[in-house]
Amino acid sequence: LQISGYLNLLANTIDNFTHGLAVAASFLVSRKVGFLTTMAILLHEIPHEVGDFAILLRAGFDRWSAAKMQLSTALGGILGACFAICAQSPKGAGETVAWILPFTSGGFLYIALVNVVPDLLEEKNPWNSLQQILLLCTGIIVMVLLALT
Repeated sequence: LQISGYLNLLANTIDNFTHGLAVAASFLVSRKVGFLTTMAILLHEIPHEVGDFAILLRAGFDRWSAAKMQLSTALGGILGACFAICAQSPKGAGETVAWILPFTSGGFLYIALVNVVPDLLEEKNPWNSLQQILLLCTGIIVMVLLALT
Protein backbone atom coordinates (compact mmCIF):
# COMPACT_ATOMS: atom_id res chain seq x y z
CA LEU A 1 0.00 0.00 0.00
CA GLN A 2 1.28 3.43 -0.92
CA ILE A 3 1.82 6.11 1.69
CA SER A 4 -0.46 8.46 -0.29
CA GLY A 5 -3.46 6.37 0.78
CA TYR A 6 -2.63 6.76 4.47
CA LEU A 7 -1.94 10.48 4.05
CA ASN A 8 -5.32 10.83 2.36
CA LEU A 9 -6.99 9.03 5.27
CA LEU A 10 -5.31 11.36 7.77
CA ALA A 11 -6.35 14.44 5.80
CA ASN A 12 -9.90 13.11 5.46
CA THR A 13 -10.12 12.49 9.21
CA ILE A 14 -9.01 16.06 9.95
CA ASP A 15 -11.46 17.37 7.33
CA ASN A 16 -14.29 15.37 8.91
CA PHE A 17 -13.29 16.67 12.36
CA THR A 18 -13.76 20.26 11.17
CA HIS A 19 -17.07 19.29 9.58
CA GLY A 20 -18.22 17.89 12.92
CA LEU A 21 -17.13 21.10 14.64
CA ALA A 22 -19.06 23.20 12.13
CA VAL A 23 -22.25 21.14 12.29
CA ALA A 24 -22.40 20.99 16.08
CA ALA A 25 -21.57 24.69 16.50
CA SER A 26 -24.16 25.60 13.87
CA PHE A 27 -26.87 23.72 15.73
CA LEU A 28 -25.83 25.59 18.88
CA VAL A 29 -26.69 28.80 17.02
CA SER A 30 -30.08 27.62 15.72
CA ARG A 31 -31.80 24.77 13.94
CA LYS A 32 -31.89 26.77 10.70
CA VAL A 33 -28.14 27.45 10.73
CA GLY A 34 -27.51 23.84 11.71
CA PHE A 35 -29.56 22.43 8.84
CA LEU A 36 -28.02 24.84 6.31
CA THR A 37 -24.52 23.92 7.45
CA THR A 38 -25.33 20.22 7.34
CA MET A 39 -26.76 20.52 3.81
CA ALA A 40 -23.71 22.46 2.59
CA ILE A 41 -21.33 19.90 4.07
CA LEU A 42 -23.30 16.98 2.63
CA LEU A 43 -23.20 18.54 -0.84
CA HIS A 44 -19.46 18.94 -0.44
CA GLU A 45 -18.82 15.51 1.06
CA ILE A 46 -20.53 13.28 -1.50
CA PRO A 47 -18.12 13.97 -4.38
CA HIS A 48 -15.24 14.38 -1.95
CA GLU A 49 -15.70 10.90 -0.48
CA VAL A 50 -16.02 9.33 -3.94
CA GLY A 51 -12.74 10.97 -4.90
CA ASP A 52 -11.07 9.80 -1.70
CA PHE A 53 -12.31 6.27 -2.35
CA ALA A 54 -10.71 6.38 -5.80
CA ILE A 55 -7.44 7.63 -4.27
CA LEU A 56 -7.43 4.70 -1.85
CA LEU A 57 -8.06 2.23 -4.68
CA ARG A 58 -5.19 3.75 -6.65
CA ALA A 59 -2.98 3.53 -3.55
CA GLY A 60 -3.46 -0.24 -3.43
CA PHE A 61 -6.41 -0.75 -1.10
CA ASP A 62 -9.01 -3.31 -2.17
CA ARG A 63 -12.63 -2.12 -2.35
CA TRP A 64 -13.66 -3.53 1.01
CA SER A 65 -10.63 -2.13 2.85
CA ALA A 66 -11.05 1.26 1.20
CA ALA A 67 -14.71 1.37 2.20
CA LYS A 68 -13.91 0.39 5.80
CA MET A 69 -11.13 2.97 6.01
CA GLN A 70 -13.38 5.69 4.55
CA LEU A 71 -16.04 4.82 7.09
CA SER A 72 -13.49 4.97 9.91
CA THR A 73 -12.57 8.54 8.94
CA ALA A 74 -16.18 9.51 9.66
CA LEU A 75 -15.34 9.06 13.34
CA GLY A 76 -13.39 12.32 12.99
CA GLY A 77 -16.70 14.10 12.38
CA ILE A 78 -18.24 12.56 15.48
CA LEU A 79 -15.19 13.58 17.53
CA GLY A 80 -15.41 17.11 16.14
CA ALA A 81 -19.07 17.38 17.07
CA CYS A 82 -18.37 16.05 20.57
CA PHE A 83 -15.51 18.52 20.95
CA ALA A 84 -17.74 21.45 19.96
CA ILE A 85 -20.42 20.38 22.43
CA CYS A 86 -17.92 19.79 25.23
CA ALA A 87 -16.22 23.12 24.52
CA GLN A 88 -19.49 24.92 25.11
CA SER A 89 -18.89 27.77 27.51
CA PRO A 90 -20.78 28.02 30.78
CA LYS A 91 -21.75 31.51 29.56
CA GLY A 92 -23.72 29.97 26.68
CA ALA A 93 -23.36 28.78 23.12
CA GLY A 94 -22.35 32.25 21.91
CA GLU A 95 -18.92 31.90 23.47
CA THR A 96 -18.37 28.56 21.75
CA VAL A 97 -19.52 29.48 18.27
CA ALA A 98 -17.64 32.77 18.46
CA TRP A 99 -14.44 30.89 17.62
CA ILE A 100 -15.60 27.60 16.07
CA LEU A 101 -17.65 28.94 13.17
CA PRO A 102 -15.04 31.50 11.98
CA PHE A 103 -12.31 28.86 12.34
CA THR A 104 -14.15 26.24 10.28
CA SER A 105 -15.49 28.74 7.73
CA GLY A 106 -12.04 30.17 7.16
CA GLY A 107 -10.60 26.69 6.78
CA PHE A 108 -13.23 25.71 4.23
CA LEU A 109 -12.69 28.90 2.23
CA TYR A 110 -8.93 28.46 2.30
CA ILE A 111 -9.12 24.86 1.07
CA ALA A 112 -11.63 25.74 -1.64
CA LEU A 113 -9.60 28.66 -2.93
CA VAL A 114 -6.30 26.77 -2.81
CA ASN A 115 -7.88 24.09 -5.00
CA VAL A 116 -9.80 26.39 -7.37
CA VAL A 117 -7.69 29.49 -7.99
CA PRO A 118 -4.58 27.75 -9.39
CA ASP A 119 -6.76 25.85 -11.87
CA LEU A 120 -8.46 29.09 -12.91
CA LEU A 121 -5.10 30.79 -13.46
CA GLU A 122 -3.84 27.92 -15.62
CA GLU A 123 -7.01 27.67 -17.72
CA LYS A 124 -6.28 28.59 -21.33
CA ASN A 125 -9.91 28.95 -22.45
CA PRO A 126 -11.44 32.18 -21.09
CA TRP A 127 -14.97 30.76 -21.53
CA ASN A 128 -14.17 27.89 -19.14
CA SER A 129 -12.73 30.34 -16.58
CA LEU A 130 -15.82 32.52 -16.85
CA GLN A 131 -18.10 29.51 -16.36
CA GLN A 132 -16.20 28.45 -13.25
CA ILE A 133 -16.31 31.96 -11.78
CA LEU A 134 -20.04 32.22 -12.54
CA LEU A 135 -20.70 28.87 -10.86
CA LEU A 136 -18.65 29.94 -7.84
CA CYS A 137 -20.69 33.15 -7.60
CA THR A 138 -23.92 31.17 -8.06
CA GLY A 139 -22.97 29.01 -5.10
CA ILE A 140 -22.36 32.09 -2.98
CA ILE A 141 -25.70 33.60 -4.04
CA VAL A 142 -27.54 30.36 -3.22
CA MET A 143 -26.03 30.30 0.27
CA VAL A 144 -26.95 33.96 0.84
CA LEU A 145 -30.52 33.32 -0.30
CA LEU A 146 -30.80 30.27 1.95
CA ALA A 147 -29.47 32.29 4.87
CA LEU A 148 -32.05 35.03 4.28
CA THR A 149 -35.04 32.68 4.17
